[in-house]
Amino acid sequence: MIFNNNIYIILALAVAFLISFAATPMVISLAHKINAIDVPKDARRVHKKPTPLIGGLAIFLGFIVSVLCFAVIDRETGGVLLGCVIIVAVGMIDDVTDMKAIVKLLCQIIAAAVVVYSGVRIEHFANPFARFGIGEPYIVLNFWVSVAVTVFWIVGICNAVNLIDGLDGLAVGVSSIASICMLAMTLITQNLNVAIVTAAVAGAGFGFLPYNFNPAKIFMGDTGALFLGFILACISVQGFLKLSAVISFAIPILVLGLPIFDTAFAIIRRVLTGRSPMSPDRGHLHHRLLDMGFSQRQTVAILYTLTAVLCLTAVVITTRGYKRGIFLIAAVMLIILASLKLMNELQNPDNNTDFYKNIEEYTQGDDAEASAERKENDDEKD
Repeated sequence: MIFNNNIYIILALAVAFLISFAATPMVISLAHKINAIDVPKDARRVHKKPTPLIGGLAIFLGFIVSVLCFAVIDRETGGVLLGCVIIVAVGMIDDVTDMKAIVKLLCQIIAAAVVVYSGVRIEHFANPFARFGIGEPYIVLNFWVSVAVTVFWIVGICNAVNLIDGLDGLAVGVSSIASICMLAMTLITQNLNVAIVTAAVAGAGFGFLPYNFNPAKIFMGDTGALFLGFILACISVQGFLKLSAVISFAIPILVLGLPIFDTAFAIIRRVLTGRSPMSPDRGHLHHRLLDMGFSQRQTVAILYTLTAVLCLTAVVITTRGYKRGIFLIAAVMLIILASLKLMNELQNPDNNTDFYKNIEEYTQGDDAEASAERKENDDEKD
């Protein structure tokens, strides 16, 4: 039975990958026909030439076919799929016609409400202070608070993933890494149906990624960013936040830590400067890394690594406890900071003139000694 279950998961990932990979060229052609093209118009956009949008449609096609083939379509899964259809439709309309922000937000709330109506809700939080004798082990939410918290979570993650979609391959790569981690977690909790859905997300994301690496042939647009954020939020509720585990609330926050914290800092930054929280700017983490001198590929690699570290920490916390998880993230972050400093020094030698001056003096000294030795040898020959 375990063998068969693993086969379903592997097949779900493989089918989603192949369909997403095969469908992307057709979606590129469709984008040109319906004029779903992103033209660089301001300083926030890093790309320099018009690029097709709606690449998320290929991701969705790979996902939906795989899920319909291998997952059990119960009430909850059906509600999630219906919500995904709504989100993808909203994303496509926005990519083609530039939908108003308030209308897009209302549509996201409707999609999240459909999921909640199907039974996917955050019903309680684990109390981390209960071990110290403070409060009950679980904070149980009443129905309407549960509905509000779940809708807020789903809509929030939707927009968080959308906000980090600023570099080639960034959002889809981060989402795919997060989905692999969620797949591992669902296997640990033996939640087969959610594992199949998660495998389909991972396969579809990785199938699209070759076309989205820098320089990107197509962007996934709001069609893909909103879809990935939506489905990852739903999976996190089904797979983790409904579990009665003391650490369950921390797992999805760690796994989706990069988009969550980047969005939180963006909102705080805008509010403190007197601007609307929804106003765009160049203050996101990927913009800051680019301004430090890193290339697009280097910036994406750094953020992939950060996401992988957070995901590994989530797994370690689940299997080995908080202390080892904190130790892992502290050790890796120290290495990353040291590596970033070294990379910055190598890219900006002017900031370390004394170091490079010593090297230059040393090499010049060696050259002088070599010249003197050659002259001495020539004199002996004469």
